[in-house]
Amino acid sequence: MASALSRRGALTGLAAGAAALATGTAAAHAAPATARTPGASGAYTPPSDAEPAADPTPGVMTLFDDPGFNFAGLLALGAAGMRASDVGEVLTAVNTINTAGLDEQTFTDTFLALGDRLAAPPRQGRTTRGGGGGREAHEQTRRFRSLRASQYYAQALFYVLGTDAPGREEAVYRAGRRGWDTFAGLCDPAAVTDRVPYGRKTSMPVWFFRPDTSKRRRPTVILTNGSDGQNVDMWTYGVGAALERGWNALVYDGPGQGELLFVQGVPFNGTWERAVSPLVDWLLRRPDVDPRRIALTGISMAGNLTVRAAAFEHRLAALVTEPGVLSPWLGFPAEIREIVSDDKEETNRIWNEEVVPELTPSEAYQLKKRIECFSPEAMREAREGRMFTDFWTPAQAVMSLDVTSVVRKVAAPTLVLDYEAEQFYPGQPRELYDLLRTRKEYVKLTAATGAQLHCSPMAPQQHNEVVFDWLEDTLGTA
Repeated sequence: MASALSRRGALTGLAAGAAALATGTAAAHAAPATARTPGASGAYTPPSDAEPAADPTPGVMTLFDDPGFNFAGLLALGAAGMRASDVGEVLTAVNTINTAGLDEQTFTDTFLALGDRLAAPPRQGRTTRGGGGGREAHEQTRRFRSLRASQYYAQALFYVLGTDAPGREEAVYRAGRRGWDTFAGLCDPAAVTDRVPYGRKTSMPVWFFRPDTSKRRRPTVILTNGSDGQNVDMWTYGVGAALERGWNALVYDGPGQGELLFVQGVPFNGTWERAVSPLVDWLLRRPDVDPRRIALTGISMAGNLTVRAAAFEHRLAALVTEPGVLSPWLGFPAEIREIVSDDKEETNRIWNEEVVPELTPSEAYQLKKRIECFSPEAMREAREGRMFTDFWTPAQAVMSLDVTSVVRKVAAPTLVLDYEAEQFYPGQPRELYDLLRTRKEYVKLTAATGAQLHCSPMAPQQHNEVVFDWLEDTLGTA
């Protein structure tokens, strides 16, 4: 078993490169997998001699010296192409953070202040024509300021557990949610909102966007966020592009995401069809949805979740994984993964006595953030400023997401995306593609057009073009 020192070395890499922000997923750079090696249980494991790339962010703009923070900044900057941020606002925030000294505190406080400023109603417009004498706020300005505010709150939300006020996590989430809800309500037509049952005790909020209010049956895409993603990311990576092509788009918070995570404390689970099947039921009751053309997409860690869903929900007409992910557990450093055994007590002893005492504050934050979506107890402790003491239980939850054994059950035509210099799941998209037994296509986005790195943070427009061109080729145009 690796020493505490070697584990500490792995955690140093974790802190440097794991900030996957709004569409982020895994906790560290996994070793690139070039060939599938079955484990004892048939789960996916990478070859033992694989090595990570020397440069975690090749060829990208440097906003911050730290690769993790830089990835976060690139996501915010790239969203400007879909009007979900503004270049000047993001770069001004970057300069403010760098001047103050980059850390979780300055990053969170700067973006939180920017979100607060944009969330305030714009100045009142001129007196409206046609009577009443009232003065109305400029709705288009309010609409897109609200969208940008939700983006900047999402930036702050990702790092808030690493600040001196981690207990404000839910409040920051709610601020971003208000921005998103305001934006969705000001769309033309306004998004249809509802709640869809999840299990017997809770329900999922949904936002249904459509090009118009006609009853025309249209192809529909269900957009699935990853770990730590917020609703604004679904606009950047799908809703806007869908509407432009005459498609409907459904956004939702599943277990481990958004409201279910930050308010209700419902963690991720390994049976994602329990979330997707009720959504399909809901869509099929709508007269403006073509029941033969319902597609499912999953960005970041949802490239794993949606594979599981499609393996058991066969009413889906197409699946897109962005990227394809067999095992999120491999996103954790090998030195951390190897302390987990069948012995819960011994695993937690090593965790608390050998690993936790060696963590820097930034490293501790990264692990709290990575684990909170798998453990309500870990979330509660993190909000109280403490490190969780039970690592074994959430580790079992992460491991349960491995979809190696069910990939062959996917019947829907599937597009598997991959990215040059993929930081979190290198090699896994191609491995997943090879296991599929349905009509399939593999596309790798590259540095040649600035679309490298996990989820193409600098190129969401290119990303959407690839996804929706394939969907139109597969299911037809609207």
